[in-house]
Amino acid sequence: MNSTAKREETKSVEERNKNLIRRAAEEIYNKGNYTLIDEIISSDFVIHSLNPHKEIHGPVGARNFAISLRDAFPDIKFTIKDQFAEGDKVVTHFVAEGTHQGSFEGIPPTGKSFKVSSIDIDYIKNGKISECWSNLDELSLLQQIGVLS
Repeated sequence: MNSTAKREETKSVEERNKNLIRRAAEEIYNKGNYTLIDEIISSDFVIHSLNPHKEIHGPVGARNFAISLRDAFPDIKFTIKDQFAEGDKVVTHFVAEGTHQGSFEGIPPTGKSFKVSSIDIDYIKNGKISECWSNLDELSLLQQIGVLS
């Protein structure tokens, strides 16, 4: 295979990986299509956050997290602002917005809206999302829903 063909093959893998993350954001988080989780989340999946006690593991953990997020913020919408891919890694900058209408991590609904930014680094293995390092602006989220001033 010549170098041009290799670049095209790498590009197509990277585009597929970016599409996988876009599909997860749109279908799972924006639309609540939880059946997609088994198709695109690996069995050894993990979401890392700044708090190691909040790590999420496996498709069941991913499903429970997505359900709890949509229960707390039924109108939640993730909008991808920018995305880069290299090999098995996809970096996505997105904005999440919604209204706090259900319990969120033990916080009763406030009825207040939020709009926060996040940058996630996702790893794709065998066509499935296997790992996510998430850096959501949780402080701003808590301030906007009125929990912190």
